[in-house]
Amino acid sequence: MKHLLSIAALLSAFSSASFANSSLPGLTGFIDEMHQKQQFDKAQLKDIFAQVEVKESILKAISRPAEKSKPWYDYRKIFITDKRIKGGVNFWQVHAEALAKAEQQFGVPAEIIIAILGVETSYGVNVGSYRVVDALSTLAFRYPPRSKFFRSELGHFLVLTREEGMTILSPVGSYAGAMGLGQFMPSSYRAYAVDFDGDGQRDIWTNPTDAIGSIANYLVRHGWQRGEPIAHPSSVIGPVPTALLKKGSKPALNPVELKQTGVSLNAVPDDAKKVALITLTQPEGEEYWVTRQNFYSITRYNHSRMYAMAVTQLAEAIRQQHEQN
Repeated sequence: MKHLLSIAALLSAFSSASFANSSLPGLTGFIDEMHQKQQFDKAQLKDIFAQVEVKESILKAISRPAEKSKPWYDYRKIFITDKRIKGGVNFWQVHAEALAKAEQQFGVPAEIIIAILGVETSYGVNVGSYRVVDALSTLAFRYPPRSKFFRSELGHFLVLTREEGMTILSPVGSYAGAMGLGQFMPSSYRAYAVDFDGDGQRDIWTNPTDAIGSIANYLVRHGWQRGEPIAHPSSVIGPVPTALLKKGSKPALNPVELKQTGVSLNAVPDDAKKVALITLTQPEGEEYWVTRQNFYSITRYNHSRMYAMAVTQLAEAIRQQHEQN
């Protein structure tokens, strides 16, 4: 009898292992979790993940993002280009009605929405070429530094495909699993995407109107302040205020604190209450900026201060050229 039980146990273990993708350690536990918490069919998930491919190029890409590997003066050149500015102006002309509606409803200027679309995907030209399930699975099970985050996003992606009636294996996105025109991660798609054109579907993949409304909604839900400025150029007299810079881009400083440490407030309105101080590297040294809540809201889209400034400066350039047309 014991012999028969041992054989049964071995067969059971072999059966379970045969369904798990051997290149994705921890997958079996994840499938069990999705079955228990979200009522996914185990057999269906095992079949899906048997078709998932680990991509070494994803692991290489995430280890050297531009925000960490390039100084500001090189990073800026990627996004503040004539082509991207003209593309933004053209996008504004084509989608003026939806942008005006978003600005009126959410208080987010059209040029900010456009600039995010420009930085993220060049207005939909480059939405990514990796299957989302491959990207998220590779990072969830083969990238230990952020496996917890990507495992969560993989779970959100599976639920999202069910909610939106999408197939799991078809959607493509970035190497990090960001999706659609605005490059939303799955959890952000579920939480912030909106059906802005009222057709009954939240489609940020091919529907620019939904993408426009979803980006505006995302920024507002992360503290965007209607009519408030984003950032002010500054300078420092005396020693570098290292302690203030370490506080990051979340506005937590009283302008008086900055002034006392030699930070210029010449460009900062008198009614500014809480601000932050950041630096950006130029060939000749560091440039200083006093930033506001709206700058911080953009960093919730991507936590890099360089990303937020690229969006800000691209938006300014797009508006200037749009007004000249």
